[in-house]
Amino acid sequence: MSKARKKIDRADSNQLDLFAVIERLSQEATPLSTKAGAFNIDVRLRALLSDALKRSPLSREVIAGKMSELLAVEITKSQLDSWSAESKENHRFPFAYAAAFCEATGDVEVLRLVAELTGCYLLKGEDALFTELGRIEKLKEELAKKERLVRHTLEELSANRQARK
Repeated sequence: MSKARKKIDRADSNQLDLFAVIERLSQEATPLSTKAGAFNIDVRLRALLSDALKRSPLSREVIAGKMSELLAVEITKSQLDSWSAESKENHRFPFAYAAAFCEATGDVEVLRLVAELTGCYLLKGEDALFTELGRIEKLKEELAKKERLVRHTLEELSANRQARK
């Protein structure tokens, strides 16, 4: 009996899609930071906030309460509604509240948006640990290469000393 494979939902925004990242990078001839208006993310941010609130199993009142507790600042359902509504252009989501919002909703897409705009990637949990392991392996390879070079140089120096005697 074979094991059933877990199907990866490509639409799951929490799944890091390496191929999408590579495609995006290859299509961007001009760095994002030089494109006029590239960092005007108000509409995208509001959509991410709204989606996170909809996906959360918690009510907006409970999310506001959790944020209030985490921030020691009163956050209301009305504020959440204003920050996520496209029609409320004068009500901006304070980035200082982003971590509390992500914790309360269990959704990190707000942070992922900011990371990607600045050329970074957001990794969570096991993915971050695997990435760190890869970095460690690369460092080990570089150190092994340096070690071989130093040993080779020492051998040559020793051979040169022996030849002069």
